[in-house]
Amino acid sequence: MLVTAADTYVVVLALPDILAGVGVGLDELQRATPIVGGFLLGYTATLPLLGRLADLRGRVPVLVGCLLLFALGSLLTATADTLGPAVLGRGLQGVGAGGLVPATLALVADRWPPERRALPLGVVGAVQEAGAVLGPLAGAAVLAFADWRAIFWLNLLLGLALAVGAAVTGGVRRPDPWGLVLAVVTAVALGLQLAAPVALAEDVTLGLLYVPVVGSLGWTTPLWLAAIVTGAALVVRSLTAPVRAVLPLRGLRRLARQIDVLGSALAVVALGSLVWAFAAADPATQVVAHGPVLLPVAVLATAAFFWHERRTAEPVLPLRALRPVGAWGALLVNLLVGVALVAALVDIPLFARATTTPGDQLGAALVLLRLLVAVPVGAVAGGWLCRTVPARAVAAGGTGLTAVAFVLMTTWDARSLDGAASTVVLLAAGLGFGLAIAPVNAVLLGVTRAEVHGSASALAVVARTVGMLTGLSLLTAVALRRFTAEVDAIGSPFELCPDTPADCAAFDAATDAALLTQLHTVFAGAAVAAGLAAVAALVLLRDERHPAS
Repeated sequence: MLVTAADTYVVVLALPDILAGVGVGLDELQRATPIVGGFLLGYTATLPLLGRLADLRGRVPVLVGCLLLFALGSLLTATADTLGPAVLGRGLQGVGAGGLVPATLALVADRWPPERRALPLGVVGAVQEAGAVLGPLAGAAVLAFADWRAIFWLNLLLGLALAVGAAVTGGVRRPDPWGLVLAVVTAVALGLQLAAPVALAEDVTLGLLYVPVVGSLGWTTPLWLAAIVTGAALVVRSLTAPVRAVLPLRGLRRLARQIDVLGSALAVVALGSLVWAFAAADPATQVVAHGPVLLPVAVLATAAFFWHERRTAEPVLPLRALRPVGAWGALLVNLLVGVALVAALVDIPLFARATTTPGDQLGAALVLLRLLVAVPVGAVAGGWLCRTVPARAVAAGGTGLTAVAFVLMTTWDARSLDGAASTVVLLAAGLGFGLAIAPVNAVLLGVTRAEVHGSASALAVVARTVGMLTGLSLLTAVALRRFTAEVDAIGSPFELCPDTPADCAAFDAATDAALLTQLHTVFAGAAVAAGLAAVAALVLLRDERHPAS
């Protein structure tokens, strides 16, 4: 989870280099949306399905499969020369990264009883949030010595190594040896074809591996053919192997009934439409992108999903298991925390660049770092506190602390970040975010049955992500409207400084004040969201543990 969380923030840092590497110029930055949105789409839209798989097929197999998928996405991105393969690779990375979260949370719930579960859940939350801190640092370190592709080659190696480690430590039985050989040969052939290392591709003899056998058909190179043949043989072997198959292809028809294919497809369409509508939007001009198409699709798919889930024998999401107040209360708190969190991640750096660090992206990131470093600390502290303090009190106290911090941010002026007081406020906000992580997850897993912990954990992640997406668009839209109203009320430089309109200090000061008003509006909205989260946590996070948890 640390590796995949860090990858999210690494890519933001390396995005200009990635765009140049896949042939997108700096004057076409709008085309960067699929690279960022593709990861987010894969991360969110498939969570219900992967959570259900973790409940049906076990936590460790899903962990291993998601790590391998993350590695494959890293390979495709590292070798991409055009935008399409890069977007596909980022999408696969998102699917793999997203599936790790519900499987890991469910694994913690399996291995610790409810009364001892909060602290390990806090540790898991701390590790995930630490990715936000380590990601930019790791990206900067890699980019200091290599190009952007090295980031994804490193992800590939880490993904493969962690998949092997999870399989070994998780007690996965030794797979069919012949199937394993076929899988390795397929992976090596595919990797060599995509990577095309210079030492091989330009060699007089070995370079023939990259020459199409049939005319100009690129997929007929010896390496592609080897990958296709051994991959097909792997499928056949997995269907007929007398021992544990490498690919879990047996019983797919039964699994398809268990995971509710129609329900899963409707969930993917609903979440995918919603995610893309917000992720592809330009906050400066619109709340959602392609709203007349994507929002009706999302609404219709959601309605069809709930209608279908209420009637199917084996739903993909345990809607009945979410009837306890603590379950849906935890999802609501996560949604509101997501709204507040995105305001911090986006607008604190913007405030820094608009005031004390104009044009300094690194300086603005370091200001945000003051908040982020406190989140993992708060996550562990929240889990520890839940040993003696009711979970809802810990969550309410954390989100309430964050709300107070945001209220104080609404009073910041152009020099506030220069003082120590702002650091205290930022640390308090981060600590508050962290304190809420363990108790919310502990209550959610405590009031639901063990056999649906994967699905419930997936919904918790979906709620927080949807909160971040909708919060960013709505808060930005409201703030921009207020900024526009403030600017319109200023008047033009010709009216304020008729003698020196090109150098009008009054106009510049009024515009800067309008910008601060815009940022203060976002902070105020985040304070409201965090305050509502505190109330919801206090009222709704009832730890009425299910006897089978």
